[in-house]
Amino acid sequence: MSIATTNPATGVVLKTFEPISDAVLEEKLQRAVEAFGAFRKTSFAGRAALMVKAAEILEADKEKFARIMTTEMGKTYRSAVDEAVKCGWVCRYYAEHAEKFLADEAADVPGSKSFVRYLPLGPILAVMPWNFPFWQVFRFIAPSLMAGNVGLLKHASNVPQSALMIEDVLRRAGFPEGVFQTLLIGSNKVAKLLADPRIKAATLTGSEGAGVQVGVAAAMDIKKVVLELGGSDPFIVMKSANLEQAVTVGVKARVLNNGQSCIAAKRFIVAEEIADEFERLFVKKMEALKVGDPFDENIDIGPLSSADALKELDADVQKTIQAGARLLTGGKRLDRPGNYYLPTVLADIPKESPAACGELFGPVASLFRARDVEDAIRIANSSPFGLGASAWTNDPGEREKFINGLESGMVFINRMVASDPRLPFGGVKRSGHGRELAMFGIREFMNIKTVSIEGAE
Repeated sequence: MSIATTNPATGVVLKTFEPISDAVLEEKLQRAVEAFGAFRKTSFAGRAALMVKAAEILEADKEKFARIMTTEMGKTYRSAVDEAVKCGWVCRYYAEHAEKFLADEAADVPGSKSFVRYLPLGPILAVMPWNFPFWQVFRFIAPSLMAGNVGLLKHASNVPQSALMIEDVLRRAGFPEGVFQTLLIGSNKVAKLLADPRIKAATLTGSEGAGVQVGVAAAMDIKKVVLELGGSDPFIVMKSANLEQAVTVGVKARVLNNGQSCIAAKRFIVAEEIADEFERLFVKKMEALKVGDPFDENIDIGPLSSADALKELDADVQKTIQAGARLLTGGKRLDRPGNYYLPTVLADIPKESPAACGELFGPVASLFRARDVEDAIRIANSSPFGLGASAWTNDPGEREKFINGLESGMVFINRMVASDPRLPFGGVKRSGHGRELAMFGIREFMNIKTVSIEGAE
């Protein structure tokens, strides 16, 4: 795949970039090593001041960053502005909390002074996706740099201007040269980077296939890796739920980021007693959504990120229909330039079809019916993925069953799944391993060092 900005609203290639040479890549790797040697010795207060400055730049120039995000991958402009602001939030969060999260922890060992100290590892490689081109990167940057590590970014090839802008934000904030660098390279260079002893660990957000490749490559050199992969998140609605609220939030949760989010609700599992009414209301609200130019403030859904993404989504929908599913609305692309797909609702999903438990990356919802809470959990857990889950119920007993029974890294009750700097983010099963955000995220790429001093209490 070429490194280029292709406007998904028109299909027009706006700007192309040459991948950096092996010689330039070598220079950047060495620069990262040298930068780490000095940066790891800086104080938390010094790093925090730089991180707050980065937040101020993100907030002040949010419209500029939003225009690039929308142009490169098609998210609505207003959601892109929100994304830039959210990046400022995560920078401020770790600027405030990093020192506390990484403070020495005493251990009760009689006859000694024993404690745990958290120390940075070194250069960390981040392989990031296109769907949240700023947020995915800053939720890595903020904890990693506040911990004293340095970062190297291999961003998705269709968001190169976003990648370069992120590097510029940190340069403008005053971070020393080499502390964070964007690498304009293809995915074919990742395995070689992971094999380089100067790279100490890696994080990847992306597809299951990409996660397998990075996980295997990292394992060959016994390196820590955090993987945040796909999701087929269930959105469960029980009889006791506020139905109108569940429908309204459910539609929002499905079409978030034009439906291109790993934590977007994809499988709607509804109690039999309310399934007909949920289906009627849900289809009505999906049909009311406006699809079009993502820069139009009246639009709800923009284009998919690429022509290939559009083709793959439509193929999955058609295969599901051919397998016997009912098409309630949508099910086709818009007859206009750009990668637009109508909001789609499918029901009576056959077990072996793509919509049954896979990840349809676009504005397509799959409806299921459940006999009771146990049946809802069974359907939800039938997917190989286990990222997030949303359950709607006002029954305390059902709530506990969902919290304990759903095979997912996150369970949100009576609200949609969302990423929040204050909450650990990540999944189980084939959705990956490791955690981002909160205290757990900043500790992922640390040497958790045991210290025990005899006779010193």
